[in-house]
Amino acid sequence: MLVQWYGWIQLVHLACAIVFVGAVVFEVLIIESFHAELGAEGMARLEQLVVRRARRIMPFVVALLFMSGIWMFEVRCDGFTCLGSRFGVLLGIKVLLAFGVLGVFLSTMWAALRGRMDPCRFRHTHRIVLALMVGIVFLAKAMFLLA
Repeated sequence: MLVQWYGWIQLVHLACAIVFVGAVVFEVLIIESFHAELGAEGMARLEQLVVRRARRIMPFVVALLFMSGIWMFEVRCDGFTCLGSRFGVLLGIKVLLAFGVLGVFLSTMWAALRGRMDPCRFRHTHRIVLALMVGIVFLAKAMFLLA
C-alpha cells in the first residue's frame, strides 16, 4: 500500500526538508549577521523570538520529515535488504546523519524549554545542524548518481 503513496510521501519529505534546511540556513547565514548591529541584548532577544516560533513549527516539520523518511526507507529497502548495495550504504550514512540532526534538534529543544539556550549554544547548534544537513543533501543526490 505504501508503494502507491510513494510519490506523495516523497513530496512531503522534500517539503519538510526544504522548510527545515531553509530555516537553518536562514538562521546561520542571515540572523547571525545581525550580531554587530544588535549587540548581545538584541541578539539574545531575537534568538529568543526565533526559538519561540521554532518550538511551535519545527517539531511538526521534523516529525513529518522523519516519518516520511521511514516510510520511504521501508518502500525502497523492503526492510534492510538494500543496505548491502552502494545505494544502501549511502542511504545508511544519510540515516546516521539524520539521527545526528535529530539528536542535536532534541537537545536544542530541551535546552530551550529549560531556559538554557544562550546565544553561543544557539549559534553552534545551528552550525552543526547546517553541516549535517549539507551532508544529507549531498548524500540524497549521490545515492541516485553513484548507485
